[in-house]
Amino acid sequence: MTRQLLITAGQYSDKGRKETNQDFHGLCVPKEPQLSSKGIVIALADGISSSEVSHVASESAVTGFLEDYYSTSDTWSVKTSAERVLAATNSWLHAQTQQSAHRYDKDRGYVCTFTAVVLKSSTAHIFHVGDTRVYRLGDTSLEQLTEDHRVWVSSDKSYLARALGIDNRLNIDYRAVPIEIGDVLLLATDGVYEFVDAPFILATIHATGQDLDQAARTIVEEAFNRGSDDNLTFQIIRVDELPDPESSEMYRQLSSLALPPQLEARMDFDGYTIIREVRIGSRSHIYLAVDTETGEQVILKTPSMGMRDDPAYLERFLMEEWIARRINNAHVLKPTAVNRRRHFIYVATEFIEGQSLAQWMTDHPAPDLATVRGIIEQIAKGLQAFHRLEMLHQDLKPDNIMIDRNGTVKIIDFGATRVAGIMEVETPIEQINLLGAAQYAAPEYFLGESGSYQSDLFSLGVITYQMLSSKLPYGVDVPKTSSKKTQKKLAYRSLTDVNQKIPVWIDEAIRKAVHPDPTGRYQEVSEFLYDLQHPNPVFLNKRVTPLIERNPVTFWKTVSFMLALVIVVLVGSRALLK
Repeated sequence: MTRQLLITAGQYSDKGRKETNQDFHGLCVPKEPQLSSKGIVIALADGISSSEVSHVASESAVTGFLEDYYSTSDTWSVKTSAERVLAATNSWLHAQTQQSAHRYDKDRGYVCTFTAVVLKSSTAHIFHVGDTRVYRLGDTSLEQLTEDHRVWVSSDKSYLARALGIDNRLNIDYRAVPIEIGDVLLLATDGVYEFVDAPFILATIHATGQDLDQAARTIVEEAFNRGSDDNLTFQIIRVDELPDPESSEMYRQLSSLALPPQLEARMDFDGYTIIREVRIGSRSHIYLAVDTETGEQVILKTPSMGMRDDPAYLERFLMEEWIARRINNAHVLKPTAVNRRRHFIYVATEFIEGQSLAQWMTDHPAPDLATVRGIIEQIAKGLQAFHRLEMLHQDLKPDNIMIDRNGTVKIIDFGATRVAGIMEVETPIEQINLLGAAQYAAPEYFLGESGSYQSDLFSLGVITYQMLSSKLPYGVDVPKTSSKKTQKKLAYRSLTDVNQKIPVWIDEAIRKAVHPDPTGRYQEVSEFLYDLQHPNPVFLNKRVTPLIERNPVTFWKTVSFMLALVIVVLVGSRALLK
């Protein structure tokens, strides 16, 4: 039996010497699959004493985070999910203050400190703003994992520099800390940690053993007895088990599903009737089939016979359908809806009656600019659907783009797609980094660097260039570059040299999209699309690059030819004079 993430927790909160308790705390341990995909959340908020409504802020912050975090996409990283939720919560709290009688007095508005710990796989993700604290229990001391956002004016006077709701923009600290079995994390408000020292906390937790609720209560009561005049909240989290790498969803499917047999026409297979073979490749076998229940034509993709002993390949293979089921976009291949139980490892998707972009370019070697724009815009919309879910396609090329009979363009084949949320989960299977087709891959991949949204944009820019010229912007030189130095020498061949009908501003937009350095490219796909449709004044005012800069070799060849011609003429003239 595989192990899952397992903790023991203890919590206690008291109003202390104050009339009301403005602290709020919470803990959520979900069931699978969210336990693996999203993790366990512990949260703590402390309302400011000068505000009569800060208890509303602290309660809203904690309950909202516990609810909304688990509603975010499981393709997102913990950091993205938490920060999106906290940004929305912060905006709501700030808006409440702006609509109240205290809009000009932040100390009386909907403001609170906030700290959350998300335990996912073998990492503790810490989010923090204010002066609540997170500690890690050591053998003889406490290690503080957060920084107080409190500014001291004098020895007895201070103010919060940062908190939830204090401003319409949120600046929150984030830290990822590796965890091990036996680690103990503590969350505390200032009403506790300012009055109880580390030796007492250590002794109390060790003495109470399994009853961490009692330990938290004892520590809070000790802070009260030592003179704390604030609300008091203390949380204890002990890591009892970490998940086995084999507990991942993909690995469970590999363990429970059989490998499919060799499929042939007219064969019945797992509720489908095979019509014909579409393509047999080195990485997969693809067939056209009919669902016997619905009569719908579908595409079945099965693992390559030669790679069935490679668990990394099989996990990546299963990831394709997992990804497809999380993207709902007209320009991305859709999986089929199957309610019956599956018995084999394969991927079932919609059947697109049409042709690949590679074949389309062969059939249309000189398309007009408007047609190219229309196709690129559709590809970009599909690509943006990946990026919104914090995914990188990483293998964008004409063979992985289909155009159906109605002209709708769809991105297919997610075998190289990288998912931020999945990358945080440990697996026994080595994560392979597929570059896709080398001539469309961004230069940074050949330096061993991780891709980014700009890497996908590079591929899109190369496709745009190729559609307009039937060539590649750097020829076949990009895969040959293995250092920053050699990449700086990559020479972009202007589209205007290949096709004089292309406007300069279009050429400059593509040049920027395929810049060798990711920082030199557009930050968003939408920016590239806009510049393909609207002349960018920066590009229009750009001087024409001299030939010596654009193509030094051609320049000097031309100069040499002209000089040789002059010499021939002079020699000929001298001969005539004699």
